[in-house]
Amino acid sequence: MLAIDDERPALDELSYLLRADDRVAEVISCPSATEGLRILREREVDCVFLDVQMPGLSGLELAEVLGRFKQPPPVVFVTAHEQHAVDAFDLRAVDYVLKPVRAERLAEAVRRVLGGASPQPPSSDTQVAVERGGVTRFVERGDITHVEAQGDYARLHTTGGEAYLVRVPLTSLEEEWAEAGFHRIHRSLLVALAHVTEVRTEAGRTSVRIGATELPVSRRHTRGLRDVLVRRARAGR
Repeated sequence: MLAIDDERPALDELSYLLRADDRVAEVISCPSATEGLRILREREVDCVFLDVQMPGLSGLELAEVLGRFKQPPPVVFVTAHEQHAVDAFDLRAVDYVLKPVRAERLAEAVRRVLGGASPQPPSSDTQVAVERGGVTRFVERGDITHVEAQGDYARLHTTGGEAYLVRVPLTSLEEEWAEAGFHRIHRSLLVALAHVTEVRTEAGRTSVRIGATELPVSRRHTRGLRDVLVRRARAGR
């Protein structure tokens, strides 16, 4: 395993946690993406654990370079910045671990690397596990008003105004949550029908309101939305 971070305390902590994992045979540490690239050109590694924001060559830039290797190594981003998650998975990162790094969360990233496993979609239970700032929280699905696609991620918007990223494609959530009343209104949007307060059509364009939020409905999905709302109204829901 190769660990890259320009901040020495963070690099030392990451290297220590990786070495403490019995599945990891060797850990190479380096303080810059440029030096890491030199190492990767000289030898093969099982995975690169990589910070995002570094001076000179950034982690995202290094991952883009590695993607052009004949056999690119798996990449796990380890960063304090949640907003880079979509870019990271566009580069086919195996995982995205937020700092401060917890041993159990890093162990899960190692499992995904060694097992080639992808994270599973949220279960169909009423609670959804989400992670923010290294802390796992459980959000009631009934509190989710709409879901927005962001690359390989989906952003869950809640009644409290908070939003959470989960690494699940929107198509998976559409299938998983259809019976719970989530309906596709746009190629990048699902809405919880129970939270829709208004459907509006102006100048041939349709939108829905969820509280103070207005969301566009694509022409492709307009008729389907109206049909499902009519059926729900007739059923007395």
